[in-house]
Amino acid sequence: MLAAGLRAGLWAGLRAGLRAGLRGGIDQGRVAQCRAPSNSFSRSHSLTQAAAHTHIEKSNVITEKIGTIITIGINRPEIRNAVNKKTAQHLLDAFTAFERDKSLTAAVLHGTGGNFCAGYDLKELAQVALPVKFEQDVTREPGPLGPSRMQFSKPVLAAVSGYAVAGGMELSLLADLRIVEQSAIMGVFCRRFGVPLIDGGTVRLPKLIGLSRAMDLILTGRPIGAQEAYEFGLANRIVPDGQALQHAIKLAEQISTFPQQCLVADRASAYYSTFNASSFTEAMQFEFDNAKHAILEEAIPGAERFSSGAGRSGIFT
Repeated sequence: MLAAGLRAGLWAGLRAGLRAGLRGGIDQGRVAQCRAPSNSFSRSHSLTQAAAHTHIEKSNVITEKIGTIITIGINRPEIRNAVNKKTAQHLLDAFTAFERDKSLTAAVLHGTGGNFCAGYDLKELAQVALPVKFEQDVTREPGPLGPSRMQFSKPVLAAVSGYAVAGGMELSLLADLRIVEQSAIMGVFCRRFGVPLIDGGTVRLPKLIGLSRAMDLILTGRPIGAQEAYEFGLANRIVPDGQALQHAIKLAEQISTFPQQCLVADRASAYYSTFNASSFTEAMQFEFDNAKHAILEEAIPGAERFSSGAGRSGIFT
């Protein structure tokens, strides 16, 4: 009986130990299963954070193609789109690409966040080590703001909102047309800080609005609103706030529907007579030489379309 009792006790203990071991193994497995998602989440979260970290740096210039139109946006809204050296290079790259792309017919320059551009980033300028070495030949380097010394072969429009002042106003002068929002402010604000106009402001502004009005802005540095800019000829259209970009794109699309060889030839002749021609006769000669190819390729076919009834009564289609 003693032996039987010992055997029974040993067997009971063995079964209890096995059950405990199994329960322990199962419980540890459950714990491991519960912990696994947590560890997996942690790794996934770390990867997500790392991926997000790699995209923190935003582009200072953003571009978008809309059909044959490209929009080029200055994207430093936290400082009213003031242009630093990096942004200037990005603007230059964007406009150079526009010039080279034969599929694009027009560009629209704008600023994000409610302002066009507040000029050059003076905080960066204040940190420039002295003495500064300048390239004397303007044909060998771009302007401080990037594309300001470029001459374009295709239409460029500016969608002006908020502040377009100092170098920002100079950038707007790159455009053939300026679509300006009602609350926009323009002016040579850099007058207050002794920063000269070296991005074409003293070259383009007198040609656009006349020397007397240009001097009013250049010497006083005073701000002008959209209505006065329109009266001066600095603004070509005034639109409600928040709508300059969409109106500029629509206008660019309209311009792009016209026969392009004729359009770019006439545009080039107008610029040549304004900036390059030394005489009336030279300007007239350039106008003819520059447009004669369009007579054969677009004017004669256009006349045929008119004869067949297209475009009657001034309809633009």
